[in-house]
Amino acid sequence: MVFKRLLGSLGVGGPTVDTVLDPGAVRPGGTLTGQVHLEGGQADFDIEHITLELVARVEAEHAEGESEGVVAFERFTVGGGFRLAAGRRHSVPFTVTLPWETPVTELHGQHLGIVLGVRTELAVAGARDKGDLDQLSIAPLPVQEAVLEAFGQLGFGFRSADLEYGHIAGTGQQLPFYQEIELTPAPQYAHQVNEIEVTFLANPGGVEVVLEADKRGGLFSGGHDALTRFTVGHHESRDWTAEVDAWVRQLTEHHAGAHGHGGPYAVHDHHGHHAHQDHGGHHRSGPGMGTAVAAGAAGLAVGVAGGMVAAEVVDEIGDFFEGDEEDEG
Repeated sequence: MVFKRLLGSLGVGGPTVDTVLDPGAVRPGGTLTGQVHLEGGQADFDIEHITLELVARVEAEHAEGESEGVVAFERFTVGGGFRLAAGRRHSVPFTVTLPWETPVTELHGQHLGIVLGVRTELAVAGARDKGDLDQLSIAPLPVQEAVLEAFGQLGFGFRSADLEYGHIAGTGQQLPFYQEIELTPAPQYAHQVNEIEVTFLANPGGVEVVLEADKRGGLFSGGHDALTRFTVGHHESRDWTAEVDAWVRQLTEHHAGAHGHGGPYAVHDHHGHHAHQDHGGHHRSGPGMGTAVAAGAAGLAVGVAGGMVAAEVVDEIGDFFEGDEEDEG
């Protein structure tokens, strides 16, 4: 779905912009390609620059509760410095590299409820207008998919996914927000945890996997959060099901003595979020099974979970960002 907008700052008769992304999902750290199509207005205009802005719907926690907003997390100038004649059409192809921490929006082609977009900004004769918005689809990196597949094999289920504003302490996080994928516990862990949240922080060398367990309280103790993280390479060969099972056991058993919300292993950053520290959470090596993981094999069930039907995602991103642009004036 494409949202065409006149350059409001120039009034009727200004050029219009229509950005078309090449079809298919892109992976974090991968290449996004497409074309920006311009159509001249009723007069000649000097196009100073064409900029693509990556934007995301992000949740933020604060003293009054929780709110949502739009965060721009990367900008690319893809063209400019030419005159667009009245009524003429001009296309600018582009190739840009996405940040490694770009959130995952789909798994096996099913939407997770994460809202990302590419917004096009056109600067003409000193005036700027955010002229077009397109949905951005991001598929997981192979190691991210392998880890999620392993959770599915173990019996965990998809609950929801969101983007949280803030920084996870002690990590190499680059973006101003991070993604949390919330999983329902597998039967063998249901008596220990209410849910497990998975965060992937990818970089050129590999992926930091941050796990947080919302643990159930016992008869004489309240529930609390347990936190740990692991580092894996992009091309490592492991028995991922055994590996992730070991991670979960370490998460639930190693921190079993922690009491109170957060326990001794949790600190909070200045945004009030849990910040994660590494407490001996080094990865364990397991027997290799190759990097190939059967797509969809006992995979996490996604779609309606999280309060969003896949078919509504495109409409929601349009409604959300259109409203945001109006608020900006």
